[in-house]
Amino acid sequence: MTNVVDIQTYRAKVIKKKAFGSWKKRFGESYPINIKLSDLSDIALHFLAQPGENSAVAYYELIMGVLDLGPATKFNYLPNREQITVVDIHLFLADQVRFEIMRRLKWLINLPCEKYALVEMVQGFDTVKSECKGTFPELASSHPDYPAYAQLPHSERESFIRRMLRDALETFKDRLGS
Repeated sequence: MTNVVDIQTYRAKVIKKKAFGSWKKRFGESYPINIKLSDLSDIALHFLAQPGENSAVAYYELIMGVLDLGPATKFNYLPNREQITVVDIHLFLADQVRFEIMRRLKWLINLPCEKYALVEMVQGFDTVKSECKGTFPELASSHPDYPAYAQLPHSERESFIRRMLRDALETFKDRLGS
């Protein structure tokens, strides 16, 4: 009798290994294929929220693994078009990670991409980005700056929240240290 291989299960295992194999080593954590930003540990989330090359490499590990583009070390050898795609996805995911930090601090509500798994966000980047682009996280009414935020036109609220990112990273870092 022959063994029947469930192709979907096999593909999921392959993607999981390629996408999260490096993260398992990096963070010492295992990740299911359907992990969402809200499921990441504070340590992993904080690392990914940091600007710079170290976090970029971690994003490239995930993105290139999901898209089957090889290891992150091969990023510079990708054709320009694929490099641009990886960078676009990286920047989008970095925004979502930083919004998740602000949500955990109880600064934001209604994250537009919170329903998506990381793998879904990479595989369906164009669709997910366009779905999430129409809405932006909102400042929680419990935040001390909410009165100023509430008086702003909707077109200026995104900038207001983005200006809070540096403080959010520092506050989250302090919370991790305690």
